[in-house]
Amino acid sequence: MSNTEAKAGLETKRPMSGEPVIQVREMTAGYGSEILLRRLTFEVRRGEIFVILGGSGCGKSTLLKHLIGLNTPLAGDIVVNGRLITGHEEVLPQVLRECGVLFQGGALFGSMTLAENVALPLREYTDLPEAHIDTLVKMKLALVSLSGYENHLPSEISGGMKKRAGLARAMALNPQILFFDEPSAGLDPITSAELDQLILHLNRTLGTTMVIVTHELASIFSVADRVIMLDKRAKGIVAEGDPRHLQEHSKNPYVRRFFNREA
Repeated sequence: MSNTEAKAGLETKRPMSGEPVIQVREMTAGYGSEILLRRLTFEVRRGEIFVILGGSGCGKSTLLKHLIGLNTPLAGDIVVNGRLITGHEEVLPQVLRECGVLFQGGALFGSMTLAENVALPLREYTDLPEAHIDTLVKMKLALVSLSGYENHLPSEISGGMKKRAGLARAMALNPQILFFDEPSAGLDPITSAELDQLILHLNRTLGTTMVIVTHELASIFSVADRVIMLDKRAKGIVAEGDPRHLQEHSKNPYVRRFFNREA
């Protein structure tokens, strides 16, 4: 089954709604006097797979850091799950408990086993007894096809398995929103495709909203419901919508070249 066919089969089953779970309003971002993004406005809908893409240096990772509260906008607002996080640091801990993040390298602690890594947020943010934590850890690792690897160290597994272990940890607290920072970075094409299918499966079965930063076209066409494309020169969004439609019908030559891999 092709990626397009697989995605088409999942479309009718995905519990996506028009309700916005993330709202970005007139947001300007940068470092010091350098403006990277100016007056961004967009929404992420509950249950969708939303991809942030663009060329190198366009501000993709900067935008992600703002969405998860690591950076504060120079202007504008960010609303997550109905709560304004801009200028309201007191709401950030609760909002972040409803989110999970998969960083580029998995960000696993090398001296801890996979089970210990996944258990970290459960021990930090819940009062569950150890027996319950152990059960949940096994369930989360099973979700990403890592049953039997509980006692392995990160150095003992492959790059793709590290990404999946990082995803298991990101899902430990049953987040409503999952953020991915370049999930396919460093993976071979087959492993990358397997991760794409795992993302689709989790989105379909759990209904989790997913926000993915990537520039990998194969992954974009495989998983994305909707994208925004950032441009370094424009310092903002130059395209928004279904990537398959943008590939064929965008009126912006740069957007068409990007999606069709043309110089």
